Amino acid sequence: MSIDVAVIGGGISGLALAYDLKRQGRRVTVLERQANAGGNAVSERIGGFLMEHGPSTVNATSAVAVDFLRELGLDAERFDLGAGARRRYLVKRGVLQGLPAHPLGIFTSSYLSPRARLRVLAEIAVPRRRDADASGEETVAQFCTRRFGREFTERVIDPFVGGLYAGRAAGLSVSAVFPKLVDLERRFGSIARGAVLSRRADGGMSGSRLSSWNTGIGALPKALSSDLSGAIRTGAAVRRIQPLADGFMVDAGSAGRLHARSVVLATQPHIVARLLEDVDQEAAAAAGAIAAPPLAVAFFGYRRDQVEHPLDGFGFLTPACERRTINGALFCSTMFPGRAPEGSVAICGYFGGARAPDLGALAAGALVDLAREEFRDLLGARGEPVVARVRHWPQGLPQYGIGHGKAVATLEQLGDRVPGLFVTGNYLHGVSVPDCLGVARETASRVDLFVAERFGDRREPVEAPSFSALRQ
Repeated sequence: MSIDVAVIGGGISGLALAYDLKRQGRRVTVLERQANAGGNAVSERIGGFLMEHGPSTVNATSAVAVDFLRELGLDAERFDLGAGARRRYLVKRGVLQGLPAHPLGIFTSSYLSPRARLRVLAEIAVPRRRDADASGEETVAQFCTRRFGREFTERVIDPFVGGLYAGRAAGLSVSAVFPKLVDLERRFGSIARGAVLSRRADGGMSGSRLSSWNTGIGALPKALSSDLSGAIRTGAAVRRIQPLADGFMVDAGSAGRLHARSVVLATQPHIVARLLEDVDQEAAAAAGAIAAPPLAVAFFGYRRDQVEHPLDGFGFLTPACERRTINGALFCSTMFPGRAPEGSVAICGYFGGARAPDLGALAAGALVDLAREEFRDLLGARGEPVVARVRHWPQGLPQYGIGHGKAVATLEQLGDRVPGLFVTGNYLHGVSVPDCLGVARETASRVDLFVAERFGDRREPVEAPSFSALRQ
């Protein structure tokens, strides 16, 4: 018995891809080694508090996100950021400084020195990088220092990168992390000039609108899983993929084996590397080179009277030059309703990543102590928290280092070297939920085209076979 597509990995990327393929009439099975599908998009109720173990928002202005939410019936249940999230906080000299949330907030606050603000405004006069000098790939820090100055890079860009990727501006490729900025410089010679002209050409570009659901971000994988129904097999750890003349044999150990015309790897890069060792060494090496340092999430619930800070914003970020243990935090109960009981607040701190991998692997008790110290110092949080919970991610956010574009090209060309074998995931073109949805949808189209051309356009929407029927 055979299916059209085996999707290895049941996170948002794998579920979204399988969802699309099922809608296209393909027989698909998702193999997830954990007990539940959803990957790191986990939302948990703890005594009236809602903890997000992984991502906590989705950009509802993203076209692909809008399409998925509408198709899944989630758009009507979505709500946007609360009115209290009016500011963004950054740490400077050990104190939180608030910036208005609008794009020009950096210029209306005293967070940057007058000299640094003038340097940012002078970006429009900075010459573009000459082709003769552009042979080497730049880091985010190199690019932004060249265009905006050192203080802006250290005080604004570095913490921003720390919040997005748990990474360091000096360690990430600007072409991979901020390709639009590189393109604006190339086309217009200036980021500021390019942003203005692009906005005019597009009739005004829409900004992001961060959203979630009453049950948290976990509502998205739950809806995808519900639609896929019996096509998901949990507790199925794939050990080997064997290319055959008519597809692939997928060995899931004690869960059994199955035959698929095509296989999509929707797992973390280190697992991709292991599964491809005997199939395509070039792609295995490319995936294995993508680091994903340990990351830890510390979720705290307090009574409102225990915290002095007004928590009137999204949260705060810490520049690496501040030498703090915490990368940043979200004011969860300010961002969305229902995150804490009446009279209480919820705060989520992030530790580790490329900045300090050892901190991401600390024992839960030690991380609770670190978080309490940071929240006491920066937010005036006093006394025992009502809730203190830690989630470890041994493999955290992927780091888009120098050479990432070449690694991605090697992985995306896998299907040319091994026809029918594809990859998708947050280590390719962005770590946000919309990024993952977009890559998954594009990959699903390529998989569908491959199956149609190689095996004929036979679309039979039947239930995926159970492993019990496939054991050998």
